Amino acid sequence: MTSPASATVLVFLDPDYEYGRIADPTQPQLMATDLGATRGDGVFESMLAVAGRTRKVQAHLDRLAGSAHALDLDIPDQDAWRRAIDTGVAAFRSDNPAASPDEDEAVVKLLVTRGVEGAAAPTCWVQVSPVGATGRRQREAGIDVILLDRGYDSDAAERAPWLLLGAKTLSYAVNMAALRHAHKQGADDVIFTSSDGRVLEGPTSTVLLAQVEESDDGETVKRLITPQLDSGILAGTSQGALFAAAKAAGWELGYGPLEPQDLFDADAVWLISSIRLLAPVNHIDGKEIGTPALKKQLTAELAELFAWVE
Repeated sequence: MTSPASATVLVFLDPDYEYGRIADPTQPQLMATDLGATRGDGVFESMLAVAGRTRKVQAHLDRLAGSAHALDLDIPDQDAWRRAIDTGVAAFRSDNPAASPDEDEAVVKLLVTRGVEGAAAPTCWVQVSPVGATGRRQREAGIDVILLDRGYDSDAAERAPWLLLGAKTLSYAVNMAALRHAHKQGADDVIFTSSDGRVLEGPTSTVLLAQVEESDDGETVKRLITPQLDSGILAGTSQGALFAAAKAAGWELGYGPLEPQDLFDADAVWLISSIRLLAPVNHIDGKEIGTPALKKQLTAELAELFAWVE
């Protein structure tokens, strides 16, 4: 069986290689003193490639640029990233032919580190690897989550921009610790709350909830809501794309502020991300969310809309 490491494709952005420099993933590629490894000083993005086509590339490149700007990192232009992405995805599919069309997926990561101390330019590469089985399963079966206090109030990002709360940095130790804590409690994932009681985001995802009501004239009104960005959360590329598709399909949209009770009162709650896609939340802190039939219907409808997102 092919190991995940050997199945991975690495493409470094190198000015001497227009389409990127493919590197051996089984051999060391970074200095042990690289500041990305020693301090988590860098940024990244994760995308899903389906049948050789990488989804939401522009949105992810724009967010990567925003995160890099927040860290004062000068990264290559977007065309260079696009060429390296294409090189990596093509090499991955050539090396790892899918057993069926449904399995023709890959995780595409864009990574930037500050490099070693005093480096003239950051180290940048594209990593293409297999999609994990857990994410696929959670799309179908749903997840159980717990609420955890992130330890900041909802104004922290504006008051203390050096916390980088709106940037997608490599410093994910806290996020991973939160997930390990959830697993020890028998849950799959986490929804962070602020110290002043606002719903924020998941460690690797954006929170969505749905409210379904009947209007005075008997029409069904479906509303899709997400927390406010100014509460210090990462702008979700998947949330933005799904909101655009849902609006075109007649859904109403809302942007918080949300409190935990809003989650418990919702007809459905999801965690959405670029790799796992739309994962319905079955329980929060042990309490069932929504009704199974309606939640299944809404999940299917939104998943169909999201499947057409480029």
